[in-house]
Amino acid sequence: MATETSKGIIGKPVPRPQRPPSTQVFIPEILKGMKVTMKHFFRNTKEVALEQRPDPTMESLEEGVTTISYPEQTRPYPERFRGLHRLTLREDGSPRCVACLCCSTACPAQCIHILPAEYPEGDKRRGYERFPDQFVIDELRCIFCGFCVEACPCDAIRMDTGQHAAPYDSRDQFIYKKDLLMAAKGRDGSRKSENPRHEPGDATHPGIDRDHKH
Repeated sequence: MATETSKGIIGKPVPRPQRPPSTQVFIPEILKGMKVTMKHFFRNTKEVALEQRPDPTMESLEEGVTTISYPEQTRPYPERFRGLHRLTLREDGSPRCVACLCCSTACPAQCIHILPAEYPEGDKRRGYERFPDQFVIDELRCIFCGFCVEACPCDAIRMDTGQHAAPYDSRDQFIYKKDLLMAAKGRDGSRKSENPRHEPGDATHPGIDRDHKH
């Protein structure tokens, strides 16, 4: 290789290789690249149109489109994934929550607001338990620690929906009120709890109410 110094050029000069004009404008290489691109484009389009895409989780190393198209596709969440909250229901469709405030007290983010209310006169549950007139969760403040689920003595609140908050464009949409929490379902599609609850007046109830205490 030649090197230019103050004394002149030292070494043997290397001639520039002769390239034809077709090579210098890179037209053949561009066409080769477009051929590969179009081959993948049409194959991937066919797989998407015919729903023949490989599974992005189990077949992530296969050829084809293995990218997860979120939010239409999501990775399978584990069984213990803590998702959005839901309120479990009783047989009559009312929430199992007794407004004891255990969940809002245990919440380290203070994102749960409950307004307790009393049952009307003549109801067997009056004086025995209360119900939430308002139950609000701020999902933006929630840290999804699960303390509210652990603290609830009635299994009234759960985080087994398998869902996370959608990317809303307003803060108000992250405020989940009682009606929305009651409408949420678990992974099995149920709104109830697997743990049975013995209501006052039932034959299986232990008899602990205003008239029959411990």
